[in-house]
Amino acid sequence: MSSPRQLADLPYASHLRPFDGSLTVDGDYDTVHFDGGQFEGADAGQARFLESAFSAVAFTGGRYRGARFNDVWLDGVRWVGSDVADSDWLDGELIGCVLAGLEMFGTVMNRVTFHRCKFESVNLRTAELREVTFADCLLRDTDLGGAKLTDVAFPGSTLDGVRCGNARMTRVDLRDATRLDITEGFDALRGATITGGQLLELAPQFAQAIGVTVQERGDALRAPRTARRKRQGR
Repeated sequence: MSSPRQLADLPYASHLRPFDGSLTVDGDYDTVHFDGGQFEGADAGQARFLESAFSAVAFTGGRYRGARFNDVWLDGVRWVGSDVADSDWLDGELIGCVLAGLEMFGTVMNRVTFHRCKFESVNLRTAELREVTFADCLLRDTDLGGAKLTDVAFPGSTLDGVRCGNARMTRVDLRDATRLDITEGFDALRGATITGGQLLELAPQFAQAIGVTVQERGDALRAPRTARRKRQGR
């Protein structure tokens, strides 16, 4: 895994111009640098962001449904409670970002890398993720129900309360995840690769998912004796 790029490393860095204006529906933002701005309740549905950079920007609420993010770089961005559903991401890099309470169902991501990002209650249902990497990230209460994941990896990441019901996985690598807490959709792991240690940790959930009761023989034998003692004491 390569280190995150700095702003100056971007091939279009010398062409970036400061953002001056407002976000609008169907807006076109080409080689724009959003630096330290705050957008609250903005409506940028169907907007197009091409070769643009976002530094320490805060998005609160608002609508970005169907927006396109092509070759974008986001560093220290905070995105809370927004509608980003059906958006399209191609060749993106997000570093130290916080995504909380986002509606991102139906989103399509291709060749996107997240570095040290925090996901809190993000809805990625029916999303399509291809060649996406979550490096050293936290995914808490993230919903991947019905999503399609292909060539996705989670090196150094913590999965906490992730739901995968009806998801489809192809060449998904979970071996380097530091925690693998999946609360729904264990059958979706059919196309994933995990370690033997992770398999042992997940064994109780796998058993529960398929209706298998795990009980040691000693526990089963003690129950009748206890019952007999109770009867004898009457």
